[in-house]
Amino acid sequence: MNPLHPAFALVIYVIAFLTVYLLNLKFKLTTDSSRFENIDGLRGLLALSVFIHHACVWHQFLHLHEWTYPKSNFYNQLGPASVSFFFMITAFLFTNKLLNDKTNNVKTDWSKLYNSRMYRLVPMYLITMFLVFVVVFIISRGQLKVDIYTFSKSVFDWLTFTIFGNPTINNFEYTTRITAGVVWSLPYEWMFYFCLPIISFLLLSKKPSNLLIFCSILFMMVFYKYQGFNIHHLLSFVGGVITPFLIKHFGNKTNYNSPIFTLAILLCLILIFQYNRPEDGFCKILLIIIFNLIALGNNVFGILKSSILKSLGEICYSTYLLHGVVLFVLIYLILGLDYSQHLSPEKYSYAIFALTPIVILVSFIGYKYVEKPFMLLAKKSHVEK
Repeated sequence: MNPLHPAFALVIYVIAFLTVYLLNLKFKLTTDSSRFENIDGLRGLLALSVFIHHACVWHQFLHLHEWTYPKSNFYNQLGPASVSFFFMITAFLFTNKLLNDKTNNVKTDWSKLYNSRMYRLVPMYLITMFLVFVVVFIISRGQLKVDIYTFSKSVFDWLTFTIFGNPTINNFEYTTRITAGVVWSLPYEWMFYFCLPIISFLLLSKKPSNLLIFCSILFMMVFYKYQGFNIHHLLSFVGGVITPFLIKHFGNKTNYNSPIFTLAILLCLILIFQYNRPEDGFCKILLIIIFNLIALGNNVFGILKSSILKSLGEICYSTYLLHGVVLFVLIYLILGLDYSQHLSPEKYSYAIFALTPIVILVSFIGYKYVEKPFMLLAKKSHVEK
């Protein structure tokens, strides 16, 4: 078994699905069906695909000492393309909310929106950062290897979603490897949330306050200073922004769940895997087409309506944040870099197969004991107000 062979991904998907199935026998992971259940299923597939992508990246790093994309179009796309879809999902859901507010002639409750985002993203992120700090502490053997200002600044930068950068912590060169580098996408998530007042100003008759617009512009300026604007990622958000308009004007006029549209999705996927990365303009268009067809109602032969995929969708944020930590602990702390570098492709594959249920279990624990309680707390705090 080679980590770049398609069977490697297939085995991980099967193990993950079986693990979720067994968890569902004891715990009901899926909540009540949402209006966009295809999106719920898609999320579960995406988070798992990012884990598989980074398992391949780690294998290449161990042998080539380069943290870069695997030498496989398929495994390259599993990571970056999945994040592109995540950006589209965010843009779609929140733009759709703004349009619903416009349709219902209600003023957007901005305090509720940002309160929900804080409760949704911050707690699990802080837990992840705590684990990162613990790993660095263990590797550093509790010794401070930089001055207190440098250490404090690095902690601040990481605790603020790396919007201001992601420096090494305590001079540990593999700091970003602990999370497999996934936190880079979170500043873009916050960027879009702070774009929403500006979008609403253009779309809604009930305009947001001048103070909110000012805060949005200020955040954009800070974001641009420290992150810049990657047009590739911005186009992903644009791909999701147009989706609610397509649903509004074309959603009820055509059966998008027909086999012809499913085949169109499969054709787009085949074409996407001919590209090494999703930054290519044509590849981005293909991704946007796939997402919009799914959002319009195509469930890809019923696969996206699977309870297992929707369960994976429930725990996807924890999976996204924690899979890198689990990979790092196995490779760096348990096996050790030297030993891991000498693993044959077969033994490395078996190690990842054995790790897959652990990733799912850790994600489930993160969802059940961190994510879900805080989501309920967000709803409760708003009701009490």
